[in-house]
Amino acid sequence: MPFSAVSGWITPLSQTETITANNTATTSGTYIQGGFSFTVNGTAITITGYSGPGGAVTIPSTIPGISGTVTSIGDYAFQGYSSLTSVIIPNSVTSIGATAFYGCSGLRSMTIPSSVTSIGKEAFEGCSSLTSVTIPGSVTSIGDDAFEGCSSLTSVTIPNSATSIGQETFDGCSGLTSVTIPNSVTSIGDDAFYGCSGLTSVTIPSSVTSIGLEAFRACSGLTSVTIPNGVTFVEAGAFEGCSGLTSVTVPNSVTSIGDYAFYGCSGLTSVTIPNSVTSIGSQAFFYCSSLTSVTLPNSITSIAEETFYGCSGLTSVTVPSSVTSIGQEAFQGCSSLTSVIVPSSVTSIGDNAFEGCSSLTGVTIPNSLTSIGYEVFEGCSGLTSLTIPSSVSSIGEDAFYGCSGLTSVIIPSSVTSMGQEAFRACSSLTSVTIPDSVVSIAGSTFEGCSDLRSVTIPSSVTSIGKDAFYYCSGLTSVTIPSSVTSIGGEAFRGCSGLASVTIPSSVTSIGDDAFYGCSALTSAYFQGNAPASFGNGVFDNDAAGFTVYYPAAATGFTTPTWNGYHAVPNSSAQVPALLLAIDTQKAVYLTSTNLVVGLNYQVQVSPDLINWSNQGSEFTATDSNWRSTDHWNVSDSNRFFFRLQVVH
Repeated sequence: MPFSAVSGWITPLSQTETITANNTATTSGTYIQGGFSFTVNGTAITITGYSGPGGAVTIPSTIPGISGTVTSIGDYAFQGYSSLTSVIIPNSVTSIGATAFYGCSGLRSMTIPSSVTSIGKEAFEGCSSLTSVTIPGSVTSIGDDAFEGCSSLTSVTIPNSATSIGQETFDGCSGLTSVTIPNSVTSIGDDAFYGCSGLTSVTIPSSVTSIGLEAFRACSGLTSVTIPNGVTFVEAGAFEGCSGLTSVTVPNSVTSIGDYAFYGCSGLTSVTIPNSVTSIGSQAFFYCSSLTSVTLPNSITSIAEETFYGCSGLTSVTVPSSVTSIGQEAFQGCSSLTSVIVPSSVTSIGDNAFEGCSSLTGVTIPNSLTSIGYEVFEGCSGLTSLTIPSSVSSIGEDAFYGCSGLTSVIIPSSVTSMGQEAFRACSSLTSVTIPDSVVSIAGSTFEGCSDLRSVTIPSSVTSIGKDAFYYCSGLTSVTIPSSVTSIGGEAFRGCSGLASVTIPSSVTSIGDDAFYGCSALTSAYFQGNAPASFGNGVFDNDAAGFTVYYPAAATGFTTPTWNGYHAVPNSSAQVPALLLAIDTQKAVYLTSTNLVVGLNYQVQVSPDLINWSNQGSEFTATDSNWRSTDHWNVSDSNRFFFRLQVVH
């Protein structure tokens, strides 16, 4: 901008002094002229403010009437001046102050002369129209946030005089497509290139020994990166959200990968972690959904929580023998993982560690493990078999919930507790033996195990929890030991294949709907007095003609009905046994014992425990023992189910 020596064009702000064309301002102070505010300190002039019309602005190197030259642009000098479109800085300027051009959103071009040695903090932050900037080789210091939010900036050249790139220097420069970092740079600050979503490639020179927190976070266009050998620590979030990143090389110098370092790098297909790495932080590879395989070095001792959470493309992983713990949700949602071998060095597996690994078909649990935590294998629907070692003493809640492919499981005698819903919805499980170390069956432990045909409840069990065997529709028989004192509400609800049940004399409490909807249940045999607590609807919606049998000497029962159910005293209160006898011609006959003399019975047959049909004629028991006159050939069908139905 041109200047003219007219009387009164310089007005001192901090003192009274009149400057004319015939004199010179020699006193240090603050002045204003032609839209510029400036301070004088000896021969050094600093531009401190601007109030002109904007547009294209040229900052003068000298001020007429002032002894000295313009050496610096002060802090806040042009802050928020959105009408500025271009600025030419004179060669006399050596420093650009903090927030000097902060928020100059209309600024499109800027020439920084080779005289400048430092650019202050937030100097050009928010200059969203600035398209390019050349930082001269004279600059040795660039302040934090210097170009933050310069979203139109497409390229930048960092001089080889710079030794570091400060915190958030290019944060939010979403238009930046390439950047060259010179060999002089030894450190890249926190969030230095955060949100540079247009950046497709970056070469980090071997001089760099430190990459800060979230340095390249959300650089979604970045496709590859090589971390130089001088770096020892990949900081937390360093490459978080780099969704376009397909490969990364971690050098042997790296000893630690920080928390969420590669979080959300959904395009990353492979990564090699060198043996120099001793720790991998939590969520380090969280939602790297394209990662197909990973080899963990035997230098690490733990896999942190959520390390590979949501890596849905991961098909295999080798856990080295150096690992002693696997954190919570470490592999949760790795839906393509087919197998995993947990080495004997592992002593703890965190809750939900393998939850949702729906393709997992086999897993080896080491005998170094003492417990299986909460939801560890929940939703592993492809798991078909499992061996729980004798070192395990507890199985957590929902541990195998929804393992719908699991057909068998052996629970060792070391197990003393099983959490609620531990095997819920294991719909292919056909049999289970509960060890005599278990004292209670928790609520919903086997709920929805629709293929469960038989279960052995040991004499150590004292209580069967609410919904314990809810809708185990394939269960045809269950023996409740005399140690059991309580049967929870809906414990056997919907067990449509259950034909008969014996309630031992030890039971004092039966909860609401305990055997509700057991459509094949024709009889319940009580071996002692009526329970002190008997819930609502215990035997509702059971088979037509359902009958309660109780010892003649028992107390608390009534006949002909008890609590709304047909009830018959029975001196022995023994369950009628229905047996199959096959003769030499492979003809099958039915025999039965412990029938109640005088009661009417009907033989029924079913191919699937659901659809039943009468077979032969109804008969009245004249003796406690009976043999059918009808017979069936073994070759008539692949499978028969028989039952005796009481007819009233």
